[in-house]
Amino acid sequence: MNFSTLFRLRENLNLDKKTLVILRWIAIIGQFSAINLVYFYLKLDFPVFIALLILFLGFLTNIYLQFGIRSILLKDFYASIFLIYDLIQLTSLLYLTGGISNPFSILMIIPTIVSSTFLSMGTTIILGVLTIIFLFMLTIFHYPLPGIHDHSITFPKLYLTGYFLAIIVGLIFLSYFGIRFSGESKRRSDAINKLQQVIAKEYELESLGGQAAAAAHSLGTPLATINVVAAELKKELGKNNEHSKDIELLISQTKRCGEILRQISNKQIKEDEFFSKTTMEDILNEVIQYFKETSSKRLILNLDSDKNKFDFLRSPELIYGLRNFIGNAVKFAKSSIEIKIISNSKNLEVSINDDGPGFPEDIIDSLGEPYIKSKSTTVVKNAGTGLGTFLGKTLLERKSARLSFLKDKKLGGASVNIIWAIIDLKSNV
Repeated sequence: MNFSTLFRLRENLNLDKKTLVILRWIAIIGQFSAINLVYFYLKLDFPVFIALLILFLGFLTNIYLQFGIRSILLKDFYASIFLIYDLIQLTSLLYLTGGISNPFSILMIIPTIVSSTFLSMGTTIILGVLTIIFLFMLTIFHYPLPGIHDHSITFPKLYLTGYFLAIIVGLIFLSYFGIRFSGESKRRSDAINKLQQVIAKEYELESLGGQAAAAAHSLGTPLATINVVAAELKKELGKNNEHSKDIELLISQTKRCGEILRQISNKQIKEDEFFSKTTMEDILNEVIQYFKETSSKRLILNLDSDKNKFDFLRSPELIYGLRNFIGNAVKFAKSSIEIKIISNSKNLEVSINDDGPGFPEDIIDSLGEPYIKSKSTTVVKNAGTGLGTFLGKTLLERKSARLSFLKDKKLGGASVNIIWAIIDLKSNV
C-alpha cells in the first residue's frame, strides 16, 4: 500500500483538541478515583505511590495540551503522540495492578478506537499493533491483582488467554467499524461540499444576467458624460488640432460602449421573462440542444404523453439535475437517447432512456450514494465515482422529485424516471 495513502498525507486530518482534552480528563479522574478507592477504601495493597506518580505525569501532559498548545485542531502526528502516551500510561497502571486480569484492561482499546474515527489508517494500525504488544506483555509480566494474592488465588492461563483474545477481537472489530464509519462520513461530507459548490455556481450563473443589466444601467450615466465632454472638447479644439482624431476615436468608442450596454440590457429583459416562467418542454429542449452541439448521438424528445402542459418557476437545482442525468445517458448510449414527458392532472414524469449497457447489477441498489464504483466490464470505460448521480439525485429531490433507476424495455439500456407532483412544481418548493 502506498505510504501517502496509508497515512492519508494529502488530507488535512485533525483531531479537535477540546475533544481529546475532555477524554483525557475523564480518563485521569477515573483512574485517580479507582486507585484511591482500591487502596484507601478497600484496603488492598499495590504500589500506590508509583501509580499516583504515573497519573501525575498524565495530569501534567493534559495541562500542557489544554493550555500550552494554542491550536484548536491537532494534526494527525501530534494527536497520535498523545494517544500513544495514554496507551503507555494505562499499560503502566495495569502492570502495577494485575495486568490483563484487571477488569480495566478493556480500556486499552480506547486510543485505537479514537484514532480509527478521527485519524489516518496508518496511525490506527500503529496504535493497534502497540495495543496488542502491550496486552501480550501484560499477560506475562505484571504485579498481582490487588486482593487476589492475599487468598492465594490465581486465574487459569486458559482464562487469561481467552480474555486476551477477546480484547483483541473487540479491538479489531471496533477499529474496523471506526475506519468505515469515518470514511463514509468523510465521503458524504465531501459530496455535500461539492453539492453546495455546484448549486452556488448555478445560482451565480443565473444571476449574471441581472448583474449585466445593473452594470448597463450604472455605466450609462458616466458614458454619457464622457461623450458630452468629448464633444465639447472637439468643438473648442477645432478640426485642425493634432488631437482631433483622438477625440473623434474617443467619441466613437463611447458610442460603441453605449450600444453594447443597450444590447445587454435589452437581452436581459427578454431573458428575465424566460427565467421567471418556463415549461418542462422548454427546459428539456434547452438541455438537449446543448448536448446536440457536443455529441453526434441522436436525442429525441417524446411529447406524445404530455397531456398537461403548464408553467412553473425555473430553478438551478432542477436544470442541473436534469442536465446531469441526460449527460450520463449521452455518455453511455451507443447511438440513441429518448426523453419522454408524461403528464396528467396530478403528476409530471420525465423518463430518460438510452440504448447503452444499462445500470450494472452490482450497484443498482446503491445508485444515488456518492463514491461508488461498479466492477462490471461493460461500463468500466465510462464509469465514474457516482458523485454526479448523487448530486443530480439530491438536487432533484430537493425539488420534491421521486427518482427510480430501471432498465429500459424499449431501447434496452438504462432508464431514469423522475416524477413530481404538479402542485409541488407550481409552488416551487
